Amino acid sequence: MISRARLIFVVFFVAAVLVGTVQLRTATRRVFHRYRRAKVEQRQLVEQLRNVQLELEGLFSPAVVAVQPSEVSDRPRGARHE
Repeated sequence: MISRARLIFVVFFVAAVLVGTVQLRTATRRVFHRYRRAKVEQRQLVEQLRNVQLELEGLFSPAVVAVQPSEVSDRPRGARHE
């Protein structure tokens, strides 16, 4: 039969291992969620960048640029209204 001190040591050791396991699982879960949140945010930012790129390409494309008659003036571009 094992001594009382040895039994107490085994019980505390098992309890410490279980607490450590729970701590590691919690930390792993936290890191995983932080990683996934960063990936989702990165995808959203890439999507926004693509939308802005498409918008800019549309502005610079010669097929899209159409000069309206009201936009044409005799003044140079930098002239102010007086």
